[in-house]
Parts: sequence; C-alpha cells; structure tokens
Amino acid sequence: MNWDLILQWGFLISLLNAGIRLAVPILIAVLGEIITESSGVSNLGLEGIMSMGAVTGFMTAYYLESNMIVAEGSEVSTWIGLLAGCVAGMLMGLIMAWLSVSLRADQIISGITLVVFGVGLSNYLYRQAFSTLSERVNGLKPMIIPLLSKIPVVGEVLFQQVPTVYIAGLLVFVVWYFLFKTTWGLRIRSVGENPAAAETSGISVEGTRYAAIIIGAGLVGLAGAVLTTVQLTLFREGIVAGKGWIAVALVIFARWRYPIRALWGSLLFGLADSLQYRIQALSQVERGAQTIPYEFLLMLPYILTILVLLGRAKGNEEPAALGKPYIKGQR
Repeated sequence: MNWDLILQWGFLISLLNAGIRLAVPILIAVLGEIITESSGVSNLGLEGIMSMGAVTGFMTAYYLESNMIVAEGSEVSTWIGLLAGCVAGMLMGLIMAWLSVSLRADQIISGITLVVFGVGLSNYLYRQAFSTLSERVNGLKPMIIPLLSKIPVVGEVLFQQVPTVYIAGLLVFVVWYFLFKTTWGLRIRSVGENPAAAETSGISVEGTRYAAIIIGAGLVGLAGAVLTTVQLTLFREGIVAGKGWIAVALVIFARWRYPIRALWGSLLFGLADSLQYRIQALSQVERGAQTIPYEFLLMLPYILTILVLLGRAKGNEEPAALGKPYIKGQR
C-alpha cells in the first residue's frame, strides 16, 4: 500500500466528507433507540425497522418520480420518501410496543422477531415491485453554505453536505433537549428508572412507553430511508448490512442517555467505513499492492465499534427498569 497517496489533503478531505455522510443513518438510529431505551424498553429490532424504512422510502420516492407526480429532477419525492420511511418505522414501533408493553412478551425475543419480519418483508416487497436492482431515485443535492463553505478544509468537510447531515446534527440537540429539558422527557426517563413510582405520581407507564417506542422507531425508520433515498439512491437485499446492530451497540457507548456520545460513536463508525472503501479502491488501482486483505477492511468498522465498547468508562448507567415488563400495581 502506497501511504503517500493516503497522507494527502485531498484523500483526507474526501475521507472525512464521506465518513460524516456514512455516519448519518447510524446516528439517527442511535438517537431513536436512546429515546426508546430511556423508557425502559429494549428494542433490538432496529435492523428490521431500518430495512422497512429503507424499502418504504425508496419505493415511495420511486413511485412519485416514475409516475411523474413530481417534476423531473425534483427533490420533493426524496423528502416524501424520507417521511414515508419514518411512518413505516413508527408502524413497526407500534408492533414492538404491542408485543413488549401490552402483551408483556420478552423484549429480546420481540426484537429478534421484528428483525426477521422487517428484513424478510422488505425484501419481499422489493422483489414484487421490481424485477431488477438497477432502479434509482433522484436523491438530494449537497447544500452549499455561503461563506462558510469557502473555509479551507473545514468548509469542504462540514459545509458542503447533503441536508440530511445537518438534520442529523440538529437531531442530536433536539433529542438531548427533549429528554432532559421537557416534561415529556422527564416522564420517559422516570418510567425507565422506576415505573411504579411514576405510576404513583399519575404517569401512564403503558402510554409513555408506547409513545417512546413509536417515536424512537420512527427515527430508526427515517435512518433506513436516508440510506436508500439519499446516500445510495437504490435498494438491494441486505442493504442495512448490520447497521441496526451497530446502532444498538452504540447506545451502550452513549450510556443509554447521552446524544453527544452517540454522535462521536457514529462518526467513528462512519470514518472507519469510509476508510475501508478508500483503501480497497487504492489497492485495486495499485494492482498487486494489496497488502491488506479486503475481508479485514470490511471488518474494520465493526472491529472499531467493539473496541470502543470495550474501552468505554466503567459503570452501569442503563435505566433501572430496562427490559423489564411492567404490571400495573406491581412494586
């Protein structure tokens, strides 16, 4: 591997630029799961929810474009597709809430069931609607921020991104404010810590958990839609590729409650993902200089995620009632 090609500003700028974009779906999914787990419900079905959001968002955008319901080249179809992916996620969240809150089913089993259901149904829907894997949607164009985009390096990396990057950054603040500065956030956290005490104070444990699961799953569905309608502008089987599980792991890194830690963890994964793509490309260009097996490069983002989890600060900060079904009147 010729490291002189890597240690150049152009390579580093493109690495950071792509790393930030690749971190967006992970970050949005992690933020959604933080809301859900703050209420005391562990939703392991993120992979399935992201898959349903991905296929719903893509099919919605494609239908609007192919039937000329929106103007040719318009980005409106993509925005509607993102909304549709969010709604699909909320519907999946409703299923999870029914299983884990109303039926009090084991939350781990419910989550795994959601993964199998979501991944299988998304693949089935795509196969029924399309006969090829070449269909694409318009996507979103980068938003160039005047003046700030002219700053050397920083401007190219931070201020020439697609709108969903800025939305994800805004969501970090919104989720933090929602959980720690609003009455609803206080209710969600109190239900996650001590549902019996919350019920005594007049809070509906069931209703609060339903709301938290549906809101969180909506963000997870949005993450899947971002993946297909903005980043790749296509859908294929297995497109989520384990990102739902990575999001679950990064919730632990974020200590179940800190969106800013979710941001750093997601950026680390995005940069590792971007790095392995670029090193593979350089290896192919050099022909014969493949000093690093591509299988290892594919593993790199996941290895780094594991290392981050192993290196996190000691101490258990998960909600006290996480994963425990609540029976009204139970102490």
